Amino acid sequence: MAKIVRLLGIALLAGLSAAALAGELPKLPRDCPLPSSEGSPGPVVFSHASHVDAKQPGCTRCHPALFKTLSKAVTSDGQAISHKAMEQGRQCGACHGKSAFGFDSCDMCHRS
Repeated sequence: MAKIVRLLGIALLAGLSAAALAGELPKLPRDCPLPSSEGSPGPVVFSHASHVDAKQPGCTRCHPALFKTLSKAVTSDGQAISHKAMEQGRQCGACHGKSAFGFDSCDMCHRS
């Protein structure tokens, strides 16, 4: 089963690469609500649309190194997505707090 999922992921990445060469963004996966922990200021819904650069689309910045391909809200190491991991530069923190916006505005991710 894992081999089939891996092959589907490779096919998905190939399709995205072909669409990028054609100058168009492919149909992106639906928005994904992330599990909330106690004390969360509001739910977080991940959107591929806000994370994919139309000029340089690519899935390999995050998949499979940070997050599993074709699995919703699952990290590559199987750990829960957490704010602590993000602050340590892992998971979402691989970009956020570095090349993307930082942690000073909760409402950029947490919606009420």
